[in-house]
Parts: sequence; C-alpha cells; structure tokens
Amino acid sequence: MSEAGTRYSVETGRSGLTYADYCAMLFAEPSPRRAHQNAVGNLFAILHAHVRAHGLGEVYVAPFDVILDPRTTVVPDLVFVVRDRLEIVAERGVEGAPDLLVEVLSPGTARRDRVRKLNAYARYGVRHYWLLDPEAKTVEAFELVDGAYRLAAAVGGDDELRPGVFPGLAISLPILFA
Repeated sequence: MSEAGTRYSVETGRSGLTYADYCAMLFAEPSPRRAHQNAVGNLFAILHAHVRAHGLGEVYVAPFDVILDPRTTVVPDLVFVVRDRLEIVAERGVEGAPDLLVEVLSPGTARRDRVRKLNAYARYGVRHYWLLDPEAKTVEAFELVDGAYRLAAAVGGDDELRPGVFPGLAISLPILFA
C-alpha cells in the first residue's frame, strides 16, 4: 500500500518497460476488496507460520515485486521461495521465478489471472501457482509439469488443501476464507 493508500500495478511484459521504467511510472488500480484482503492475510498467516516452523524458506505478501526478466515484472498477492533458492530474493523483490505465486481472483482480474498470468508464470518456470476465489470460496493449485501447468488440486466448501509444496500442511478452507 502506498502512502496515499492506493495499490499500484503495471504489467511490463507487453509494454516493453524495464524494471526501472516500471518504478518510474506506475498506474493506480482500485484497492482489493475486503474478502480479497482477508483471504490473502489468512493465507499469509498460515503459510508464514508453517514455513518458519519448518525452515522451508520465505513467504512475502503484496506488494512485493517479482522480476521474471528485465521486461516482465508482476506483483502477485503472495510469493514463496524455498530455502535453497533464497539467493533470488533481493531488497527490491524476487529476481527470477519463485517456487509459488498466489493470485486472489476478483471480477476485474479473474480472466487475466486464469489465462495471461497462468501462461506467463509457466513460461518463466514458476513451479506452483494457486488461484484463490474468495467469492466461490475455492482454491485451485497448479503444478508445473513439462513446461505447462496441470491442476494438482481443486478444493472448496469445508475441504482442506494439502499442498505438496508444503509437506505436512493442511489448509482449512473455512479458516482461509473466514
């Protein structure tokens, strides 16, 4: 959140902007809705506690830049990098493909998150990609297999997500979307 309380985002891939351009010229978007913020906050709390307790790596919540290449910068809702790859985490953000990116769907971003970002994240080698839908109270977890995502889990209702990227973790959807 910026000082003025506005969330900023720009997709640099299509425009040919570099990271420096991105930093110099940002476009304002409306702030996420309450359900979005609750889902992101709850997921961060769950993952942060598990990752820290087991020494698995580091979890970051937006806004935190992910610089996939000099002309492609994204700001996903949540980022995870495994301990053995923490060298890609710099002060300005993650420089390279993290191990997990999470996007929380909203009516204005759902198509972009399900198509453009999914394809871009696969192309750059992001191993895991999750889509949270706070309206439907569902989670879709994708794993990168042979350069493309395959749906590893789709859960909703009172189910639990048991993600392979976090051994021993069960994420209760009622708690996630509380």
